[in-house]
Amino acid sequence: MDRDIVEVVRDRYGSVAQSDLSSRHQGVRAVAEAFGYTPEQLASIPAEANMGLSCGNPTAFAGLKPGEVVVDLGCGGGLDVFLAAAKVGPTGKAIGIDMTPEMIDRARQNAARGVDGKPIPNVEFHLATIDRLPLPDASVDCVISNCVINLVPDKRAVFHEIARVLKPGGRVAISDIVLKKPLPPELASDLAAYVGCLAGAIGIDEYRDGLREAGFGRVEIVDTGADLNVYARVEPESGCCCGSPALPLAQPAAAGCCAPPAAPPDAAFHDRMADLCARYDFNAYAASVRIYALKD
Repeated sequence: MDRDIVEVVRDRYGSVAQSDLSSRHQGVRAVAEAFGYTPEQLASIPAEANMGLSCGNPTAFAGLKPGEVVVDLGCGGGLDVFLAAAKVGPTGKAIGIDMTPEMIDRARQNAARGVDGKPIPNVEFHLATIDRLPLPDASVDCVISNCVINLVPDKRAVFHEIARVLKPGGRVAISDIVLKKPLPPELASDLAAYVGCLAGAIGIDEYRDGLREAGFGRVEIVDTGADLNVYARVEPESGCCCGSPALPLAQPAAAGCCAPPAAPPDAAFHDRMADLCARYDFNAYAASVRIYALKD
């Protein structure tokens, strides 16, 4: 993975992990619900697991079964890991992978805290990049991911790692951002737009070809039709791609999939994303998609 991009992404999401964003914020809940999470699902997991970073709900179409092992790539605070753990039950296991130490710390704290004081036992979290998974070959039934692979420079390496750890016949269920058409040069070359899940996204054909080349025979990619600008309309807490220019910089807009808040006093990042959002409709260039594939 490109070191400069990785470090910028790690720093930004480290800031999010140390924030107080959670399902207790109305805007954060609204973002999660806009991308497919039900109020009941959000209430069933630690509130701090949801930071409004999603662009879909992969556990809703992963077809998880009791006793399975599922891995979440870029697990953040554990939102999808905890939902997956409930589906695979005590005989199964849900594993979270994230490259940000602060996110792993938050996820482990959430697991220990649990819901109503009951820790969540069938989960584990590993600090690692998703292009080098600390897991044995053919050890996983399902791999999920939520608005993360677009952030990885070497997506081919990620696809091959997914195939390596999956058992024969294993599957992937991914929510991600893809491009519908080429980005304007300003967006394509902007580091803030990369961290914001846009400039690093690839097209549907490239995504499908990458998975097939890695060993997946059946690949389905479906545009969910979700509004990527939803974050900008959910105030005061949330503003994914844009942030909320009206908010004081000392209280930056909350994260969505696209733009985690900069750690104060980093006003430049916040201002840059607000400027890009004011001049571009991100829905015109990108889409939130569901990706399902089976390993040969």
